[in-house]
Amino acid sequence: MKFLIFVFVAVFSLNSFSQNINPSTENIARHIKSLASDKMKGRGTGTKENDKTAKYVVKQFKKYKLAPKGTDGFYQPFTAKIRRVVVPDSLRQTNNVIGFLDNGVEYTIVIGAHFDHLGTGRQGSSKAEKPEGQIHNGADDNASGVAGLLELARYFSGNSIRESYNFLFIAFGAEELGLLGSRHFVNNPTLPLSKINFMANMDMIGRLDPNRGVGIGGYGTSAEWPAIFKNIKTDTKFFTDNAGSGGSDHGSFYAKQIPVLFFHTGGHDDYHKPTDDFEKINLNGEAGILGIEIQLIENALKLEKLKFTEVK
Repeated sequence: MKFLIFVFVAVFSLNSFSQNINPSTENIARHIKSLASDKMKGRGTGTKENDKTAKYVVKQFKKYKLAPKGTDGFYQPFTAKIRRVVVPDSLRQTNNVIGFLDNGVEYTIVIGAHFDHLGTGRQGSSKAEKPEGQIHNGADDNASGVAGLLELARYFSGNSIRESYNFLFIAFGAEELGLLGSRHFVNNPTLPLSKINFMANMDMIGRLDPNRGVGIGGYGTSAEWPAIFKNIKTDTKFFTDNAGSGGSDHGSFYAKQIPVLFFHTGGHDDYHKPTDDFEKINLNGEAGILGIEIQLIENALKLEKLKFTEVK
């Protein structure tokens, strides 16, 4: 009887631990509410609120015991230039935020999402009729992706498994100004690009339409992806696209001949408008997307380093 009780307690503990590290709608909601609140004033590049966002990510990385892998602790500072509109302060200082989960192996998987948005509509790219002075909260674009980044950091740092690859978690700055953060990283990498297995990017994963599903780009960037996608168990609909380039940070890695995946729930009427707010986020949908991403990564962990394929 004591043995049976021990087995029950052990199984219950394992199940409870597994449930605790699985993607959490509560955590996703907390992160998006924090990053897309009016207090953050749209996280515009070069603003103090953008700096607060970077500090928020650092705080979470420290909580998950990631090692700093920037050039200044967790930070990789760089200068971003606003080009789409004429402003007196067109050169702005910002950062990538980089945390490393060191499993003591040769190759690394990069997981990324950009943390900047359009601020108060004075840096260009807004779709609003009169954007100046309006807070563009960017709940979907891309507080949702940062929430996903942080949940994956929590999952892989807290699962008590030493995986066969290291993980580099990067919150990119200045994506909205032309993928500037990811381009800065691949041109000034804090670990050799030759040691990167693949890069997974999340940009706008918060507005899942269950009938459409989540799009996963980059399927054509390695011949191994089809095998990795086999036997994914999920109630969340998804579809694939071969393209590895495109208007988000994975494109910078693809340009360096690194296989990529890109998770995206599609455009909507609130894109780059002040109406992209937390209340419109599909929390269960995002948790389902992260569940798919975890399975794909765990399938990839079983394979040798992926070979890059150019998409014709």
